[in-house]
Amino acid sequence: MAKTRTSKEQVVERVTRELGAGKGIVFADFTGLVVKELRELRIELRKAGVFYEVVKKTLLKRCLEAAGLSSVSVSDLKGSVSVAVSSVDEVVPAKTLSTFAKAHDKLRLLGGVFDGTFVNVSRVQALAQLPGKQELMGQLVGTVAAPLRGLVGVLQGNLRGLAQVLRAISQKP
Repeated sequence: MAKTRTSKEQVVERVTRELGAGKGIVFADFTGLVVKELRELRIELRKAGVFYEVVKKTLLKRCLEAAGLSSVSVSDLKGSVSVAVSSVDEVVPAKTLSTFAKAHDKLRLLGGVFDGTFVNVSRVQALAQLPGKQELMGQLVGTVAAPLRGLVGVLQGNLRGLAQVLRAISQKP
């Protein structure tokens, strides 16, 4: 059943809003995935906080232009196109889709948009290898805290040694 004009307008409006707020955008070809696999993909993306929509290329072109991403050429995207957008973390859509594509070889990454420019599949896969924002913040905290932990350990060692010497002196007859 064909979509009505109002439903197409709603799709364009929703996708444009998400693309405009998106930090990381990844395009994928889902041709060959069965409904069960597509449902699994949607669940994984929803858990990661990623907006996912299957969009006709003509509607996607309008969405990209309305979102200010007219530099992205829809004609470069081959097959049935879906778009995954994260407004929080740039790497999450690439990471989630790449992980899913490893388990389901029918899903193909087509490219993405980062910092307003189109990037090819190899760049998207390279970004998928990067740690997420939360992981990077954890690593930063660990790096900053390591010298402080070492200093505390050294100071505790000196105090422990002093306490042992004083205990030994107090226990002398």
